[in-house]
Order: sequence, then C-alpha cells, then structure tokens
Amino acid sequence: MAREDALGGDDPHIHVESKVVRGAAAVREMMAATFGLVGDVPSLVDTGCGLRAPYAMTSPRPENVTCLACREHARQEHLRFADEVERLGGMAGSTISTAQAKLAADKHRELAERFSGPRRAE
Repeated sequence: MAREDALGGDDPHIHVESKVVRGAAAVREMMAATFGLVGDVPSLVDTGCGLRAPYAMTSPRPENVTCLACREHARQEHLRFADEVERLGGMAGSTISTAQAKLAADKHRELAERFSGPRRAE
C-alpha cells in the first residue's frame, strides 16, 4: 500500500519516528497503564529520514522498517541511548543500579544491531 508523504510524493516505505527511543507510543502506553488516560495518536509524525509521515506508516520494530535512512537513524539513536544509560547508571546517586543500566544498554544495543541487519522484503 503506497502512501502520500507530507511532501506530496508516493512513498511505500515504513519509517521510524525521529524520537524512536523515546517514542510517543511508549509515553501513551505508560500514561494509559498508569492513569487510564489515552492520548490522541498524531496523524503525521517526524521520521528518522526527515519526512513527515502518517503515524500508521511507522514502526519501532526493526523487522518492519523498510526505509534505509530510518533504519540507520534508529540504529544510531539506540546506540547513543545505550551509551547514555550506561553512563547514568554509573553515576553517584543514580536511581538505577549499574547492573540495571547495563541490562537496559544491552537491550538497546541489540535493537541497534537488528536495525543494521537485513530488513523485510519491500
């Protein structure tokens, strides 16, 4: 299914949100689970490749993303976040232990690796 991007062209690719690590979907899920509130899903979101695309044409799952620029963006973001979490976990007064920080960082590095691997056929 092709879609028309905000620039007016047909784009059949699945993208990632530009803030893939701190995506709005995760925030909405946390709010719903914590307070029973559900926010509206935006119709268009900024993507890792710089387009504005329909939210329905994005995915945080590496296996679904077909836009190569978005895959690279997501890989870099997960690696950057993994380094950040590890640094914060080792700081005095941190609310998470070094071991917890390492587990979270390892999860994000694994996701980064999945974004650099083969993608689903286009």
